[in-house]
Amino acid sequence: MTHFRPGARTVLNRRSALGGGVAGALGLAAAALPGGPTAPARAQQPAPTGTYRIDLHAHFLPPDYRAALLDHGHLTIGGYPTPDWSPEQALAFMDYYGIQAQALSVSDPGVSFLAGKEAADMARYCNTYAAGLFTSNPKRFGAFAVLPMPDIAASISEALYALDDLHLDGVILLSAYNGVYLGDPRFEPLMIALNQRRAYVFVHPAAIPDNAKPGLPLPDFLEEFTFDTTRAATMMMVTGMTQRYPDIRFQLAHAGGTVPFLSHRISLASQSVLGQLWPDDLPKPSILDTRNQISRFYYDTALSGSAAAMASVLQVTGRDHIVFGSDWPFSALTLPQTGSHDPAPGLGDIFDADQRMEIEHHNPLRQLPRLADAVNS
Repeated sequence: MTHFRPGARTVLNRRSALGGGVAGALGLAAAALPGGPTAPARAQQPAPTGTYRIDLHAHFLPPDYRAALLDHGHLTIGGYPTPDWSPEQALAFMDYYGIQAQALSVSDPGVSFLAGKEAADMARYCNTYAAGLFTSNPKRFGAFAVLPMPDIAASISEALYALDDLHLDGVILLSAYNGVYLGDPRFEPLMIALNQRRAYVFVHPAAIPDNAKPGLPLPDFLEEFTFDTTRAATMMMVTGMTQRYPDIRFQLAHAGGTVPFLSHRISLASQSVLGQLWPDDLPKPSILDTRNQISRFYYDTALSGSAAAMASVLQVTGRDHIVFGSDWPFSALTLPQTGSHDPAPGLGDIFDADQRMEIEHHNPLRQLPRLADAVNS
């Protein structure tokens, strides 16, 4: 039996530890900086008891995939040392933190560090591996399909196979591929296919190239990831992608990056003279409809389980659009080391037990009917 130790780091090889130690330490130091408010806005509410959480932001690294990452120099992901992963470790983690099931996905860089047939074969390997977990642990695992992006034709083929034949629960897309953000017309054929299947799409941030970002001594997962999610979401809205494909349900990682905080700024056009004079009986162009589009995203709690983050999300959408996420195993260093077995105690600063049950259990299962049937069977 694999035992999970709270706060314990997943196993790393020596090269991974050396490659990411500094970035990981910086991330922890930044998180511990004093000066911010420490008292909750109200008395913290207790979480529900039992193993009930459905985790829609959880990652996996099948053996051949992790080996390929390391062989291609990806010793860290977003500045975090590339972790080890196994089904046994995942189950031990879930059991400790009261997680009933996880919808697994491949994190940045997806399979885009490969090209052509190699990328397509690796995507197929990861998706088939995930489908195998449905057989070995049907009540504990779901999955979002990784696609061989930015090859659109190959990605459509893999998406259809993963959704129609493997019966995965949705698709994961990165915020950008080779500097091209979601919302770009080049992705249109894929969006058509996903919309036809009413797909659930998890939008996860990607690291931008070193020559395209400030040279700050901070790991990407600390800030840059949230900014890249924001860029992708904004591009999808202003280009009308979220309007044209209303049957795709998009989940934005980490409480939407900075989308809730910037929602007023992003929607300034609707508050201009153009927005004020636009006839009510005419469909609004995307630039004037951003408030509505922002409200339609789903926002996960991964690394965002705080009153500040969740209060911001609640200003732009309803509680029914918030879903639980742990970001494990990439969150292993940041998980609370308490006896409560609560992976996100900060949620209790703003939600009571019934509301947390809605966010951490009911909302995720409403979006993933295959997983809901498996969990409830």
